[in-house]
Amino acid sequence: MNLERVIAALAPTDVVHRAPVEISDLAYDTRAAEPGALFFCVPGERHDGHAFARDAVERGAAALVVERPLELDVSQLVVPDARKAMAEAAVLFFGDPTRELDVAGVTGTNGKTTTTFLLHSILETAGRRPGLLGTIESRIGGERRRAIRTTPEAIDLQRAFRQMLDGGDRTCALEATSHGSELGRLDGVRFAALAFTNLGQEHLDFHGTLERYFAAKRRLFVEGERPPAAVNVGDEHGRRLVEDLRALGHQPLLTFGFADEADIRPEQVEVDGNGARLRAGGIDLRTKLRGRFNVENVLAAVAVSRLLGIATEAIAAGVEALDGVPGRFEAVDAGQPFAVIVDYSHKPDALENVLRTARELADNRVICVFGCGGDRDRGKRPMMGRIASKRSDVAIVTSDNPRSEDPGAIIAEVVAGAEANLEVEPDRAAAIERAIGIAREGDVVVIAGKGHEQGQEFADRTIPFDDREVARQALRAVART
Repeated sequence: MNLERVIAALAPTDVVHRAPVEISDLAYDTRAAEPGALFFCVPGERHDGHAFARDAVERGAAALVVERPLELDVSQLVVPDARKAMAEAAVLFFGDPTRELDVAGVTGTNGKTTTTFLLHSILETAGRRPGLLGTIESRIGGERRRAIRTTPEAIDLQRAFRQMLDGGDRTCALEATSHGSELGRLDGVRFAALAFTNLGQEHLDFHGTLERYFAAKRRLFVEGERPPAAVNVGDEHGRRLVEDLRALGHQPLLTFGFADEADIRPEQVEVDGNGARLRAGGIDLRTKLRGRFNVENVLAAVAVSRLLGIATEAIAAGVEALDGVPGRFEAVDAGQPFAVIVDYSHKPDALENVLRTARELADNRVICVFGCGGDRDRGKRPMMGRIASKRSDVAIVTSDNPRSEDPGAIIAEVVAGAEANLEVEPDRAAAIERAIGIAREGDVVVIAGKGHEQGQEFADRTIPFDDREVARQALRAVART
């Protein structure tokens, strides 16, 4: 692409050292700045991309997008917002892929990952050739890749969409995060349908207030090309969103949830240890996903599927075909007479949902191992302590991903919210071993917070750590004794 085409699209306030340049790629990270790249100097939370511009040029970057001119002898497009310009340029450079690729998005605090997995299964069953972008992994053209960010930066996102199309995908199930909205990563994405699951305490370290957090979700529905919307009216913020959308005359709009007024609501629900049976939206459904909260995720997937025009038979078959989601209420079974469940629940609402479900499945006690991440929303820590102490018979607080914070200080903030005594074991492996060691027949052990993650982050290092594997090792040790 010629730089002049980019200049016409971005309309910069100034162009320094203007010259005829061919752009062969886009980059915001110097490690990806290959010869011919257009490099975006994006100011970040910790680092300013302008500081790395010289390195990018030395690596071969042909031009820069900057918010202030730099003393470098290279073409520079001066714009008010380099991040916004990056999204606009990415859509242009990769040929606006979501004009062809039907993107089914899911946003909300809880349920994004499971709902996107359900949608992927439904789309696959319907023959829609889906890709997937989310927290656990990406699936592009049939190839599975490790996820770096739940919602990638705009360049990576648009590149992935283009690779999906080139690889034969025709649809995509996407987790749409509040960070992706606030930071403009999702700008230019055309959603074929977008679901709102719920809103709870999370990411306030980034957004500041719950209202700003909600606003980041809301803008995906009300700005730009407004997408067909599926909204959970069993959630307070979902009801607010529906009121806003109806006031704007938004169509099409489908509501779902555990609410009498929902368009798609559960009827004849039977939940047990093997999953659930229900009727919703005129469809008889069977899911292997356990817990009432997963019934809500199924309703979200059904609502989005309706908006996409998928046949009833494919929706039912797709829901039933999904055996489970890694790290989401995932059982670890080594033949022991008690259940061990690993779950990603690292937010108050999610932990409450998981422990309620564990209580329904338990013939005896609920034992919970959990922690809270460092460098994240501190307000949820005492809330998590209160929930774990209230919903568990034995609650063991431990380290999650302490990152740059002192694990002991994080644990103290968790313990401060407890309504009953919490056991404290800062070593996460020892905490898991303790929980499994005291478990008896009929108990349910819940290991919460990290789910599918395979590392534990400290200030100076990340060590290999998988709750599921640590649990298996503990179960083998118990079996030997």
